[in-house]
Amino acid sequence: MLRKIILSVLGVALIIGAIIYANYLIDNKHKPKPVIPKVVKTVLVDTVKNSTIPIVITANGNLTALQRVELYSEVQGLFQTGSKLFKPGQKFNKGETLIRIDASEYYASVQSAKSGLYNSIAAIMPDLRLDFPDVFQKWQTYLNGFDLNKTTPKLPEISGEKENYFITGRGIVSAFYNVKNLEQRLTKYRIVAPFSGILTEALVTEGTLVRNGQKLGEFINLSVYEMEVAVSKSFADILKVGESVALTSLDNTKTYEGKVSRVNGSIDATTQTITAYIEVKHSDLKEGMYLEANLNAEKVENAIEIDRNLLLDSQEIYVVNDSLLDVIAVKPAHFSNAKVILKDVPNGTIILRKPVPGAYAGMHVKAAKGDTVTSDSIQ
Repeated sequence: MLRKIILSVLGVALIIGAIIYANYLIDNKHKPKPVIPKVVKTVLVDTVKNSTIPIVITANGNLTALQRVELYSEVQGLFQTGSKLFKPGQKFNKGETLIRIDASEYYASVQSAKSGLYNSIAAIMPDLRLDFPDVFQKWQTYLNGFDLNKTTPKLPEISGEKENYFITGRGIVSAFYNVKNLEQRLTKYRIVAPFSGILTEALVTEGTLVRNGQKLGEFINLSVYEMEVAVSKSFADILKVGESVALTSLDNTKTYEGKVSRVNGSIDATTQTITAYIEVKHSDLKEGMYLEANLNAEKVENAIEIDRNLLLDSQEIYVVNDSLLDVIAVKPAHFSNAKVILKDVPNGTIILRKPVPGAYAGMHVKAAKGDTVTSDSIQ
C-alpha cells in the first residue's frame, strides 16, 4: 500500500514539474530579439568643382641612339692594331681611326698605277712642246706638282678640241680615272669615326682576317637619343612636331625634357596606333633605357579628374546626399592608367574621394573629420 502511495506522489510531482517547465519555455519564446546597432561608415569626400583638365597621353619605350653606324668592311685584309683598342665601350672622337686594315699590297698597286700615269704624261711632253706650245706650260706645271705620296691632283683643264684628241688618244684620261678609282678604294682600308661616340659592339679583334662584306661592329653617338612610342589613332591630329614631352625613369626618380621630332604619316593597321618619335638629350641617358613619356594632347572643358576605381561598370559614380550614398550617371571623356576624366558633373556635388568596400545606394555614411565638403577640390 505504501508503495502505491509513493508512486502516486512521484507521478503528481512529475506532472507539476512538466507544467512549470512548459510555462517557462512559452514565456521565453516571446522575449524580444536584441537590437543590432546600425554601423555608419566614415568616408572621405570631395566637392566637385569643374575646371579645364589637360589630357596627358602616357606611353613608354626604350631609348635608341639617334646616330648609329653599323661598320662593314668593303675590302679584305688583316685588322691592324691602332692607337685605341677596338672593344665595346671604347670612345672615339670625330675623325679618329676606328679600324685600319693592312693595305700594303694594295697600296703598292696604287703607287704603280700613279707612276704609270706620271710616265704617260712625261712621254707626251716633247710632242706638246712642238705641236701645242700654248698648253705646254700648264702640263709642265702639273708634272712639277705631281707627288706619288699624295693624292693625284686633277688633270689640267683641256681647252681645245685638238688638245682633247691628243691627250685622250694617249690614254692619259683613262689612266687618270683608273688611278682615282684605286685611290678611292684605298681609303676603304681605313674607317674613321663620323662623329664622337662609343663602340657598342665589336665583332673582330686585332690580327683578325677581315673579309669583304663582313660586319665589324656598331658605333653610336652618346649625345642624342630618341624614343619610339605608339599612341592611339584618335590623337593623330593632335600630335605636333616640336611639342615638349616629359620623360620619367621607370622608378620615377628622374625626369627628362624631350620633344616630338617626327610623327609617322601612316597608322598601323594591326594595332590602330600611330608612331611618334621623341628626341631627348642628357648625359645620364643610355641606349636601351626604359622611359615613360607624358604627351600633352588636348584640354577638356568643364570636367573633373578622379581615380578610375571610383567609376562603376555602369558608368556611374557614388555621391553623398543627406548622409546617404546615391549614384549618378557620368560621361567619361578620357581614361589613363590610374585616372578618368568626367564631364558634366554638377558643381557642388559631393562625391567619394576613396572607394568604400561594400558600398550600395542608400547606405548611411558620414564625412571624415577634417573633410570640408563645401570647398574641397578633386584630387
